[in-house]
Amino acid sequence: MRTLDTTAVNRDIENLVREHLPLVGHIVRETLMRVPSHVNRDDLTSAGLAALAAAARSFDPERGTPFGRFAAVRIRGALVDELRGLDWASRSVRSRARQLDSVRQELSGSLGRTPTNRELAVALGVAEEEIEAIEEDVQRAVVLSLQGFAPGTAEDMVQERTAGPEELILHRERLGYLTHAIDALPERLRLVVTRYFLEERPMAEIADELGVTESRVSQLRAEALVLLRDGMNSQLAPEMVETPQRPDGCVAKRRAAYYAEISAKGDLRSRLSMTDALGAPVARVA
Repeated sequence: MRTLDTTAVNRDIENLVREHLPLVGHIVRETLMRVPSHVNRDDLTSAGLAALAAAARSFDPERGTPFGRFAAVRIRGALVDELRGLDWASRSVRSRARQLDSVRQELSGSLGRTPTNRELAVALGVAEEEIEAIEEDVQRAVVLSLQGFAPGTAEDMVQERTAGPEELILHRERLGYLTHAIDALPERLRLVVTRYFLEERPMAEIADELGVTESRVSQLRAEALVLLRDGMNSQLAPEMVETPQRPDGCVAKRRAAYYAEISAKGDLRSRLSMTDALGAPVARVA
């Protein structure tokens, strides 16, 4: 008899999961609209399906809560945890990244060009391999925040309620600023960002196009991401932009010009025109 009861329970759980599979897809799609494009759909879907199965096993219909609502909370929580796992950068990583960026700016001003990893290592008094490790950490840490340039958390990305009109307008404005920030990048940096993140081209292919090594492309990518972050913050959260050590230096002047170009590229209307009423990108006319 116990075997029959267990079988029936398992069948009920299976039916709940099967009937609510579309709910996972809906919440994953909703989440993908709020996070950077590099976030993997399959990873979120896997986390959502696991949460759906766990919700079905623990669901108690006698509490009077509809299963759909109960499961949605569990699924969104699982996606939040998955996104937290992506934003793993520690304070020490962020501190090292700021230090590296500061030294790179100083050397760029004195050398008149982007310094090599060896020159950065000498300036910081570390091994060249450590510079490469820091840059890899910077790339991983920065890329997740490309659409959340001001401080935010995973909970901000995955909300239980649907975004209100004001939140949606702000989200669309950020995307508009991002487009303008990419357009304002120096040519080589803009090409790297476009090819790597938007067109998803292999690093080796980008290196061939530019006539440089893959390591150099990686450096350009890291430089572009930091510049994009600061460019976005200059418009949306100026207090997060660090004051340059040499305000009258060449690097500081170039950055100020970059920030000004982002601001001059359009107004609120033009930024909102880059997305539809739901925040989905609108094809741009060449």
